[in-house]
Amino acid sequence: MARSATASEDNATPLGEAPLFRDMLEHVSQAAPLKRPVLVIGERGTGKELVASRLAFLSPRWDRPFIKLNCAVLGDALLDSELFGHEAGAFTGASRRRPGRFELADGGTLFLDEIATASPAVQEKLLRVIEYGSFERVGGNETQRVDVRVVAATHADLPALARQGKFRSDLLDRLAFDVIGVPALRDRIEDIPLLAGHFAIRMTRELGREMFAGFAVAAMAVLRAHDWPGNVRELRNVVERSVYRMTNPGRPVAEIVLDPFPRLPGSPPPEEQPTPAAASTPQPTSTAIVSEPSLPVEGDFLTRTRAFEAALLKQALETARFNQRTASRALGLTYYQFRHHLKTHGLLGRAGDEADEPPKTGTA
Repeated sequence: MARSATASEDNATPLGEAPLFRDMLEHVSQAAPLKRPVLVIGERGTGKELVASRLAFLSPRWDRPFIKLNCAVLGDALLDSELFGHEAGAFTGASRRRPGRFELADGGTLFLDEIATASPAVQEKLLRVIEYGSFERVGGNETQRVDVRVVAATHADLPALARQGKFRSDLLDRLAFDVIGVPALRDRIEDIPLLAGHFAIRMTRELGREMFAGFAVAAMAVLRAHDWPGNVRELRNVVERSVYRMTNPGRPVAEIVLDPFPRLPGSPPPEEQPTPAAASTPQPTSTAIVSEPSLPVEGDFLTRTRAFEAALLKQALETARFNQRTASRALGLTYYQFRHHLKTHGLLGRAGDEADEPPKTGTA
């Protein structure tokens, strides 16, 4: 049976080099060969479906069906029918027998997104099919048997819901044979240049343009400074929107469009966003970075991205006369984030480390 989505969608490798993200990918590789259920947890937009796809692709079931269903978009009766199928005449409009997602996924993997929204009745049937591999179609008495690996996902706190009686504890026990946590984007800001470049190049191709010239220093600082409540999904939308709105595609992206909504007459002013120092008027203690390192022309995408990031750090240090606090402000980073990037690129020992004390907290 053919898989439920294109190979490029199902087999895509999640992008990221941050330690938290690399640990998560290692966890995925470890859990993938098993037949047991896996629960994927994380905030909205972090890429839980991509993780589920990766689990299926790395498993022995990689060439079998990978079926998806979002439990939140269907009512109780429809969700029951979608999952387990129905017999002809089971309800008004059911003119013929219809197989459910479990039957379609037989031998493969079924991904159940937003599992916390399933009703108690559906939860009970899910428990049985996960436990025993059997169920009855809606309106039927014949037992159906399937071999399906279930991967469920949610942004909700399932243990808390179970304690409140809003989610079956026994179903949670079965689903949580192993739990994979997908980190929020704000916890892996070092991946923002890599992800932003990926989305920008993809949008450039979609628009039929010949090349993508990168991001201006101030624009990348804005991307790094944003808290990304919508995570990777929000980053993708912001980057694609900003690339699409460029007036000069031959130049680096200079303006990041975080909020696409126009301000109408009489509407309240938008909430102020923190402006990175590189995008604002420099303070007396900070020197603005007015030029950008040239983009490397050789190597794969990741190699070129890392080389550009290292060059950006070096330039910030040189412009700030190796004062790390000044350089970090110019790039819109905290002092500790800046030092982390220096360490990642092997620049910490050459950055005037001994002479630059960390910023003090509190008042004198």
